[in-house]
Amino acid sequence: MNSSKPPGLAGFGILKNTTCHTEKKISVFFSIIFMTVGILSNSLAIAILMKAYQRFRQKSKASFLLLASGLVIIDLFGHLINGAIAVFVYASDKDWIRFNQSNILCSVFGICMVFFGLCPLFLGSVMAVERCIGVTKPIFHSTKMTSKHVKMMLTMVCLFAVLIALLPILRFRAYQIQASRTWCFYKTEHVEDWEDRFYLLLFSCLGLLALAISFLCNAITGITLLRVKFKSQQRQGRSHHFEMIIQLLAIMCVSCICWSPFLVTMARIGINASRSKETCETILFALRMATWNQILDPWVYILLRKAVLKNLYKITRGCCGMHIINLHMWELSSIKNSLKVAAISESPVSSKQINLQPLSSTGQ
Repeated sequence: MNSSKPPGLAGFGILKNTTCHTEKKISVFFSIIFMTVGILSNSLAIAILMKAYQRFRQKSKASFLLLASGLVIIDLFGHLINGAIAVFVYASDKDWIRFNQSNILCSVFGICMVFFGLCPLFLGSVMAVERCIGVTKPIFHSTKMTSKHVKMMLTMVCLFAVLIALLPILRFRAYQIQASRTWCFYKTEHVEDWEDRFYLLLFSCLGLLALAISFLCNAITGITLLRVKFKSQQRQGRSHHFEMIIQLLAIMCVSCICWSPFLVTMARIGINASRSKETCETILFALRMATWNQILDPWVYILLRKAVLKNLYKITRGCCGMHIINLHMWELSSIKNSLKVAAISESPVSSKQINLQPLSSTGQ
């Protein structure tokens, strides 16, 4: 009787004899700062994206802006919900037994951690696929990638992330309080059951797959744009494509840098199970790296806009020396003009037009 645990206190065993400690004042301070900066950054990015969406509602950029707005909105809610719960836990001296008797808060925290972790990664890969289709198959993109279809994709991605987050609850597996006593997630200590390993591997594999898809599609998009740029000199709509691919590359780099440590750490725990040597400090550091993703994502859209890039180009042009850049551009333009003149002179149609010009002038 003395060794039995109440059902609501399942998972509280790791709270005893833990060696992973965090300073309360510093942790609360940084949690509040991160949450505030994240909320303000995402709010500013949402305003910028919605203003741009109103301008490009009927153009090919609208679908990308709609997906980007969904990504930033999800990051905003991630900061609001996860940040508020984390601050509450720190403010309550991490006494989970006192305020989490029925394990409801830990379950909600764990679901939010999984959902707000996977959903931005999924949306980043969907945005990369959408841009790849828009560049390589523009006719198909213009006919199939309507706002209605994009909203359906957003809904499907969110529902899939919700399903992954609810999977342990549907299987009657409670989320576990981690050794630092500051957050809840899948079981990461003394993992022996195959189902606990499956959840960890599922989370890490889906996240790494989303990053791999983003890398592949962005590589195809970038190569296609460079090939078109070298083959054709038409610039109509080209600046929007390059602006979006620069933003996508920045999102991919931020996601890889921020999420790779956490995803790899979870994969190692899932593979090695009870033999895993990942310490609590390592997991906590990887988690903090992952939280930076939601802070840096909105700044991609705030800083890497066409207007900002133009100003940066002007500043760089002034710093590097205007005469050198102008000379290089003059040389390129003169070469292009000479090639155009040569092509016109060799064309029979153009020679007829040249011969007809003096006749028309004499007629006048």
